[in-house]
Amino acid sequence: MGAVVALDTLLNERRVWKGQPGAQPAGSDQPTGLVALDRVLPGGGWPEAALSEILVPATGLGELRLLWPTLARLTASAERVVLVAPPHIPYPQAWQAAGVDLRWLALVEASGRDALWAAEQCLRSGSCGAVLCWPQQADDRALRRLQVAAETGQTLAFAYRPLDAAFNPSPAALRIAVDGLPAQLRVLKCRGGLPPANPIALVR
Repeated sequence: MGAVVALDTLLNERRVWKGQPGAQPAGSDQPTGLVALDRVLPGGGWPEAALSEILVPATGLGELRLLWPTLARLTASAERVVLVAPPHIPYPQAWQAAGVDLRWLALVEASGRDALWAAEQCLRSGSCGAVLCWPQQADDRALRRLQVAAETGQTLAFAYRPLDAAFNPSPAALRIAVDGLPAQLRVLKCRGGLPPANPIALVR
């Protein structure tokens, strides 16, 4: 049996490396509008100038409601919000009821690689507060381009993708799964911290 040595002795003799506490991420200027979600995200809100993925099993589960508070705040500040290739035509009355100023909402109709290109250009331009896209069959390279474009243009980027994409790695700073039954969010990945173990209930 080996001799028992006090940990302090090993540290004082520099025989064990001691890590330094990491810098805490700065608070986000982009709260999600959902207090329970902000509480578990490392920056206290959406990662700025970064790509966030929202993974859904199907459209129409209230996935847009997750972003409406942020989009309402951005458009109230006269910041442009661009929707690239949404799967359905936005219903104006619902967006207005959520507080989104439609004067600052733009819609881009495109498909396939053209949609990815359009989203990337909008992000790089630096003239948008947020860009939402629904990429079809986006690979790691395409998502990385969106992430870099968001950093370049200092813009919030959101990509709605199928839930089964969660099995593939992604360069996105944040990945959130939206469940229908029960209505809840699961943070799968968040830059700067560990995802919470428990889901977050959504109140409809």
